[in-house]
Amino acid sequence: MRVGGFVIHGNAAPELGRALDSLRAVADEIVAVDSGSTDGSAELARAGGARVVAFPWEGYGAARAAAVRALAGCDYVFFLDSDEWLEPSGVEAFRAWRRSGPTAARYLARRRDWAELPTGRFLFGSDPHVRIARPSHATWAPREIVHEALPRDGAAESGVAIEHRFATSLEAFRAKEERYALLWAVRAHAEGRRAKWPPLQAPAHAVRLALLRGAAFRGGLPALRLAWGFGRYHARKHALLRELRAGGHAELARAYAEGRLADLYRLLPRA
Repeated sequence: MRVGGFVIHGNAAPELGRALDSLRAVADEIVAVDSGSTDGSAELARAGGARVVAFPWEGYGAARAAAVRALAGCDYVFFLDSDEWLEPSGVEAFRAWRRSGPTAARYLARRRDWAELPTGRFLFGSDPHVRIARPSHATWAPREIVHEALPRDGAAESGVAIEHRFATSLEAFRAKEERYALLWAVRAHAEGRRAKWPPLQAPAHAVRLALLRGAAFRGGLPALRLAWGFGRYHARKHALLRELRAGGHAELARAYAEGRLADLYRLLPRA
């Protein structure tokens, strides 16, 4: 059985090495999709044993589809983001999965989201995601510009845990989530989705993350602030969708509708 691993990166030199080391420990072939880095990330990827594929940034859907095409001939593909890695226990779990003779089309790995804030490090949350799949089932479309997770229906458990450097500051987290909220709203508008009532979204999601899922018990006040930031992201998604439905952000909506995804990203407000 041949496993292909891939990572998508821009300017990610400080953290890319850890992701590449993890892929090298479990995959037979590695592809790094370079979206136009200028900080030496491509050279770092080559030095780490990856085949670099240059691909102008048009979103995760298009980039991940390009990575799967580059790994044609592999029985399974496994992917990490540049800020993710496997601990030794995760590497061993992956090797155990390989030895088990897998046959399912998709496998779940549990991603563990770590907050590394000036006040300390804590586990913010943990969720299962499909990260191992047969190429025929590792399918993404260019229209998937954000929230491009593969469907979990029918996926089997792999036992693998992926570590994720989720947040390093509340300010950077808020700036990133604002861009993601706008991208979500652009796609949702094109799909004709209806907006939920924004004021309800922030407290509902904050309570779910901080209390029901235990982030506040692991991280205290910083976790509460991070949970509120995540709740605010959900509120912003629906507020922005309402703005789009009222005619706002017309250039972004037009670029997405016309498939000009590179233009879409150029038009986004800078973080």
